[in-house]
Amino acid sequence: MTRARGYGLRTALGRLVLGGLSLIPNLAWSAADPIPALAPKMDFVPTQAGAYQLQRIQPSPDAVLLNAAAGVRRLSAYTRGKVTLLTFFYTYCTDSWGCPFAYQTMAGLRERINADVDMRSRVRFVSVSFDPKHDTPDALRVYSKGLAQPQALEWQFFTARSMAELMPLLEGFGQDVRVELDAAGRPTRAINHMLKLFLIDSDGVVREIYSLAFVHPEVMLNDIATLLMESRH
Repeated sequence: MTRARGYGLRTALGRLVLGGLSLIPNLAWSAADPIPALAPKMDFVPTQAGAYQLQRIQPSPDAVLLNAAAGVRRLSAYTRGKVTLLTFFYTYCTDSWGCPFAYQTMAGLRERINADVDMRSRVRFVSVSFDPKHDTPDALRVYSKGLAQPQALEWQFFTARSMAELMPLLEGFGQDVRVELDAAGRPTRAINHMLKLFLIDSDGVVREIYSLAFVHPEVMLNDIATLLMESRH
């Protein structure tokens, strides 16, 4: 069974679900003390892992980035070899249904995956900052403090050397974002974006794109497990 491209299907269904999000109170959040996020209501039963296939949407774009130690790294080294869940974020985002929600969802998934020795060695998370000017390697190091735990799922944090260098990566992923320009028309920082998480297989191919209405841990965990089963064949 091959499932239709999830992002298109889930975005359409998400319009039916998102109307209820305004009923949920805003949540205060900080990187040091995140408040548990609540997933949008799930009005369906997730398909069992391995009972379907995820379509191959596109190759994962590459870019030269900086890690939290200011080391220069190619993103392609972190979107291949393992199943990767990737998102874009700001370290200072306070929108309770934006970056903090993605962070909390990923943190919860990480805890569950960590419980499976085989699974945690074959999965990684990657978070790339939207704002190279503010989110320096030092800022990433503070933000990700405590996540570099022994015997835990790998979680990498990156920023770019400039917004101009980041833009092709955002465009390559089709990441919806509004960018502030200077007087000369050069990109300076991203100021608005749509939450998306990208599930990438071990060959570096994007296999699912989760919009806000379908950032459901059970669905995402099943999709990750499905890709892991696929890579064994």
